[in-house]
Amino acid sequence: MAMGTVLHLALLLPSNNTVVTLGTTPDREDTLPELPSTSSSRCLRISSPAGPEPSRPARSIRTSSSLCAPAVRPWSPEGYTFQYSRCTGRRKALLIGINYFNQEGELRGCINDVHNVSAFLVERYGYKREDMILLTDDQQDPVMIPTRENIIRAMGWLVSNAQPDDALFLHYSGHGGQVEDLDGDEDDGYDECIYPVDHSQAGPIIDDEIHFRVVKPLVQGVRLTAIFDSCHSATVMDLPYVYSTKGVLKEPNLAKEAASGLFDAFQAYSSGDVSGAAKSMFSMAKNAFNGGDEAYEKTKDTRTSPADVVMWSGSKDDQTSADATINAQATGAMSWAFISAIKANPKQSYVELLNSVRDILETKYTQKPQLSSSHPIDTDLLFVM
Repeated sequence: MAMGTVLHLALLLPSNNTVVTLGTTPDREDTLPELPSTSSSRCLRISSPAGPEPSRPARSIRTSSSLCAPAVRPWSPEGYTFQYSRCTGRRKALLIGINYFNQEGELRGCINDVHNVSAFLVERYGYKREDMILLTDDQQDPVMIPTRENIIRAMGWLVSNAQPDDALFLHYSGHGGQVEDLDGDEDDGYDECIYPVDHSQAGPIIDDEIHFRVVKPLVQGVRLTAIFDSCHSATVMDLPYVYSTKGVLKEPNLAKEAASGLFDAFQAYSSGDVSGAAKSMFSMAKNAFNGGDEAYEKTKDTRTSPADVVMWSGSKDDQTSADATINAQATGAMSWAFISAIKANPKQSYVELLNSVRDILETKYTQKPQLSSSHPIDTDLLFVM
């Protein structure tokens, strides 16, 4: 395609262990269980839920051996490389569950989520208990309480010495929210955040810091799978690529990826206006290289990563997530739906799994779980972790 040649932004879809350089041309088995309606919100700020999305046709799962056709990604930084992880190396997990005992907004299901997810990782994916850290606010050991300091320390442990094809897992179940954005990198003026058990004294942990702690240190080929079962969590890791239930990239997190010219190019290309997209890209390049302007500064601050980071979140940034009662046990709706979807059908593509989770939740809840990543992904690939 001419655009890929002119703009040097074509992407060759990779096998699961292939390095990709941007800038060169390169049946469900079980019925879904019913979800009861007993629930409470996992946030302190309530927003109106979005309406339902249209259904999508079935698509076949693609494996690494079937990837042969190039796909144009005009919104990725030129020269950027990443590598899919085969998830065959060391496995480590950090699971955080906070019920906020005797605090305003006390929850009931977050600690149960941690134990449910821990058992799931051991039984389904071969994680070892000695390679997990479980932070919950019912423990006696002060080091294992999910304070801000302990969470930050545990995040460092999770990503330390990670090598290509390692499989890391991060799970957070607790309160999420939004705070005023102080560095100007959020389109809506708010940073997403999570609330440690001692947040009233130590403060929240915002998305910028989460990204810095668990995404930035990772090298090519390291997989980090994350689940955030909390409100306003869609971009809580500041990952730039967010996907719809059709497997289509909604749009990059543009305030973090580049200047407004990149968004113009994205819109033009999406509408079939190749010449308009090219014009927007050249305009962006011209502005970006005028030293000191805002576009140049934003481009330097890209959140794209060479690592293989994938996040499943409990809701959009403007939505709440539910604390539910399932089979007489308090639990997070997102955590339960994710586990249930994989148990029902372990071999699903990324987009199929996203739709499966939504299918489970939409019977009772308006929240829309989100899939985001640190690099462009082929959502028809088989999901592994």
